[in-house]
Amino acid sequence: MKTMRNRVGVAVALLLGAGLLFATGCKRAASAFPASGTITGWDKVGDTRSFSADTLSQYIDGGADQYVDAGVGTTYTSDYKYQGTIEAVVDVYSMKTPDGAKKIFDGDPAIGSKTVELGDAARLYASSVVFRKGRNLVRITAFEQGANQADALMALAHGVDSRL
Repeated sequence: MKTMRNRVGVAVALLLGAGLLFATGCKRAASAFPASGTITGWDKVGDTRSFSADTLSQYIDGGADQYVDAGVGTTYTSDYKYQGTIEAVVDVYSMKTPDGAKKIFDGDPAIGSKTVELGDAARLYASSVVFRKGRNLVRITAFEQGANQADALMALAHGVDSRL
């Protein structure tokens, strides 16, 4: 009987620990968005929004299933503007495990991208940066072309990376 209680106690402790790690990771992902002026030239526009796995389809029309299947917990998103000209969105998909972030990252086509040093793995495209760090997958997408866009996107990406 004592052995059974010990096993139950260990199981409960492991579950609570996993829950605490998930909650801590979510808090970190929610605070990954640099404030206006923190990254040279970038201003945060509006509040950070969040979507659970159940409500993600309200944000991503037609593409939420791949994230849900990979184990997304919460998605956080914020809008940014670079020097008043380039609008961009930063999405942080906080997955239940690092394998979920890797699955989504590996599933994206690398065609037209350049590997860059950021997080655990990263790609720079013409108008976006995608990287994974731990159990987070980050997408930063610009909606206009502009001078020094790649450098500007990388600066914002490094700002997000440093806060995860």
